[in-house]
Amino acid sequence: MLTRLSVRGFKNLVDVDVHFGAFTCIAGANGVGKSNLFDAIHFLSALSSTTLIGAALSVREEGGRAGDIRSLFHRVGDRQAQRIVFEAEMIVPEKATDDLGQEAKASITFLRYSLTLRLIEEDRKLAAVPQREGSSGSEGSLLQIESEELTGINLGDAAGKLLFPHSPEWRKSVIKGRRSAPLISTEPAEGGNLIKVHQDGRQGRALRLRAASLPRTVLSASNAAENPTILAARREMQSWRLLQLEPSALRKPDEFTAPTRLATDGRHLPATLFRLAYGHTPLSANGESNGKEERAERVYAQVANRLSELIDDLRTLRVDRDIQRELLTLYATSRDGTAHPARSLSDGTLRFLALAVLEMDPQAQGVICLEEPENGIHPSRIPSMLRLLQDIACDTSSSVGEDNPLRQVIVNTHSPSVVAEVPEDSLLVARLVEQVDKEGRRYTKVQFAALPDTWRSHAGQTPLVKKGELLSYLSPIVPSNGFSSAPEKASSSSTTQARRRRVVDRPDLQPYLFPSLEPIP
Repeated sequence: MLTRLSVRGFKNLVDVDVHFGAFTCIAGANGVGKSNLFDAIHFLSALSSTTLIGAALSVREEGGRAGDIRSLFHRVGDRQAQRIVFEAEMIVPEKATDDLGQEAKASITFLRYSLTLRLIEEDRKLAAVPQREGSSGSEGSLLQIESEELTGINLGDAAGKLLFPHSPEWRKSVIKGRRSAPLISTEPAEGGNLIKVHQDGRQGRALRLRAASLPRTVLSASNAAENPTILAARREMQSWRLLQLEPSALRKPDEFTAPTRLATDGRHLPATLFRLAYGHTPLSANGESNGKEERAERVYAQVANRLSELIDDLRTLRVDRDIQRELLTLYATSRDGTAHPARSLSDGTLRFLALAVLEMDPQAQGVICLEEPENGIHPSRIPSMLRLLQDIACDTSSSVGEDNPLRQVIVNTHSPSVVAEVPEDSLLVARLVEQVDKEGRRYTKVQFAALPDTWRSHAGQTPLVKKGELLSYLSPIVPSNGFSSAPEKASSSSTTQARRRRVVDRPDLQPYLFPSLEPIP
């Protein structure tokens, strides 16, 4: 669970410091930079799995994937920032398994991770020289680690760090252990900084690594035997994912051997639901359910009930097991008894269904980022979507367990309907503000503001939302100024088109839409 993220120098995240709860909704206009926060989370997650250049190239750029790592660094005119600084506070799982299947137990589960990356521009003539693995060769630029640190936050200090509402029982169930010494630290040395990896729970000398020569973060190379707590942090960061549910992926059936976890694009929906229905014990070769039919019916009914909040014409839901073709296909049956395969369901229905399955899956943990969840959803059903998203998130009023996994949801939107319906303390409004640098250059940066009198408004220096900004979401439709419904002569067809009466301008609707406004003379 990501409880706080500070970013400096990443795209237009110049000096962002955001506190998160179990559910967060970020609202903002197109192009303001709310997606850049998701990109920063994705970048940190990728850095826990792959090389520096691999992580940098996985971050999207406007119009596609980033092809130049310099696009990640903040730019003002022709001046390029040289550093990106991240600081993340997170709650990690107590147990983790490394790449060799070895299990580890973290010595402390509330951690602060800091990372500074440096951009080094080289002479273009040297750009053709082969570089070490993990370095960026994009037009003569190198991405290097300047510092990396991982420290623990003890239970006694946790209450002052976890600003969102939560119960003592929840806090004690997720924050375990105690540690005063750092797990990863950075120290200056002749020839460049050294990254020190300290022993975790045992005596011994710290491993020292030259920061500038590292092709990847120290955290990304951890294992269970030597660094169990670092491994737990790595696994937590790897669980941070951006869901981009694609209808084409959601419509596909699954082979019997397919993974049984929902992919970020929505693949393996039938296999995931089938695993929830029948457990890990496979069906026999002749299709017998091995006594698990009662459990399956209960799971299918639960998902169908949730989906019925979106569509009325639904009776049952199931996954068909085709033994001959070895395929799993999802079917929804309407009230008239007609079975509809997933390929015939609407985009919005499929996305809602995928989230309903995700909500039931205790294996789905970590941070789930979702852009514009209202897409494909009728405005009257948006409250149902928001209830589902909040149910996916961890309930911080009770202890964490199999029925309340440590899971977090962050969404972004520009929909007035979503902004109006989300809990007030979950809302952050992204806006552009103008700044002047030390040399007098003007630039814009994104800022995340909270509503007054919420826990977010007390989180450090969090700016507050102005009423005018909020009213643009709550009253997005502006009455016509001096509009007359009487027909007018126009000099051209384009003028006639522009002067046509809008639906919102109908006199019979005006009293319901703008009851507090006086008629325009």
